[in-house]
Amino acid sequence: MSARRDRRPLLWLGVSACLVVSLTPYVWFVATSLKSPVEITSVPPRFWPSGTLSAYRSAIVHHGLARYVANSVLVAGATTVIALLVASPAGYALARLSMFGRRLVLGACLAAAMFPQVAIAGPVWRILRALGLLNTLPGLVLPHVSLTLPLAIWLLASFFRDLPADLEEAAMIDGCSRAGALRRVVLPLAAPGMFTAAILVFIHSWNEFFFALLVLSDPAKQTLPVGIALFPGQYTMPWGEIAAASLLATLPLIALVLSLQRRIVHGLVAGAIKG
Repeated sequence: MSARRDRRPLLWLGVSACLVVSLTPYVWFVATSLKSPVEITSVPPRFWPSGTLSAYRSAIVHHGLARYVANSVLVAGATTVIALLVASPAGYALARLSMFGRRLVLGACLAAAMFPQVAIAGPVWRILRALGLLNTLPGLVLPHVSLTLPLAIWLLASFFRDLPADLEEAAMIDGCSRAGALRRVVLPLAAPGMFTAAILVFIHSWNEFFFALLVLSDPAKQTLPVGIALFPGQYTMPWGEIAAASLLATLPLIALVLSLQRRIVHGLVAGAIKG
């Protein structure tokens, strides 16, 4: 007991140091969004801002931030729905059906989720051009689905595998088909895992930059990461507007994760402890 008490100050000191190192850039980032251009470029730098909201007003009114938010919501929402519709039956089949090379398929899904985006940029661009989907939001949804689908399949397959098979077998004995048992029994029980997969897919699509820059050339169709990157002019660097827009783009994700933290953690660790 005494040894544990002696370690507590060191533990709190380590946690506090990690928090300071991690949060200081974000605190400065928030302060920058509340400064005027003169305060941002002042020498020596000033930490305490005057509290002006001119950067937020400029980001929304002059840089069209609302349009970028709407595009990101459409792309991330469509990506999440399509990925779950495909990943749910695929993950269930890999978890329940006896098939040759099942582990190899799951390993390939995990490897595909880690594949560098730049390696497939050329083929993706040529395919979208052949389909006539370049510079369209549906054309961006397709590569986003291809990037997030392997991770969603791997996550849902792991979750389905931990669910008791007796329930769906009982449903099939009562007359349900395999698809009916999946829809009526398995999917309601797998809601935490599907919810977790949906959140991860949505966040990945919301923050994706490379393919949004590759596929979309019209500024009116850009998503948030690329739209904010286009804020700088030829001779100016609007740090205040960039900070304000980035903060507004991050706040929805922070609020979403914090409000649904318990469900996300439950979905990630479900089945890890048995008995």
